[in-house]
Amino acid sequence: MNEALRRAMTKAQITDHELAARCDVDTKTIGRWITQPGRVPHSRHRWAASEALGEEEAVLWPTAAKRAVKVGPDREVVEVFPYRSAVPASLWRTLITRAEERLDFAGYTNYFLWLEQARFGTVLRRKAERGARVRFLVGDPDSEVTRARERDEDVPLTLSTRIRVTLAELAKLDGAVDARFSDGHAYLSVFRFDQDMIVTPLLTHSVGHDAPTLHLRRHQNDGMFDRFAAHVDELWTRGRPLREEDSDGQA
Repeated sequence: MNEALRRAMTKAQITDHELAARCDVDTKTIGRWITQPGRVPHSRHRWAASEALGEEEAVLWPTAAKRAVKVGPDREVVEVFPYRSAVPASLWRTLITRAEERLDFAGYTNYFLWLEQARFGTVLRRKAERGARVRFLVGDPDSEVTRARERDEDVPLTLSTRIRVTLAELAKLDGAVDARFSDGHAYLSVFRFDQDMIVTPLLTHSVGHDAPTLHLRRHQNDGMFDRFAAHVDELWTRGRPLREEDSDGQA
């Protein structure tokens, strides 16, 4: 028996059926997780279960944690996804929720976050009020870089429109978070949550949700995590203040 999983479910007062719904699996699958201790669920299901039960993944499935231990230069790579859209919503939610000191959103539009994360603006405001530093780097909707990317993407919901959605949402926060324009991350998105990071390098003729994605966790000085973090800090230093008319959603 996976006693750790069974105890966590009892403590959280969550039934097999309820956990199955939260993890988007069949109820019988939950039964196998409990009765077959050597059975290790897919990473996205482990994340969802950990979030639902309020327990660390390493406690519920220590075997998976041991397998994930790395000693080489790639030890900061937690997981790789072929598409950003394949990253579980529960992973984004967990990283945002757990971050207490620093949250950087260096996506060119950051549009998808407002759609996929419930009460996103409220969460950011509370984070900032509790002392976290929250920063947004967004593309300038009127820049030539944006126009070039729009021609490259060639999709109905244009890049500039998606940027303006983010600008409008940021304006509602009344300065609770920091935001600047930048063109330097037009083809590389970096999202930092304390010691975790989601990195998405954009490919030619593709939108963000189709791009390959890395989940990184900091384990060393001057590793992959620190290099991407330094990239964002440099872009922030070079960034330009948002024009008030853009923040109000007026072109």
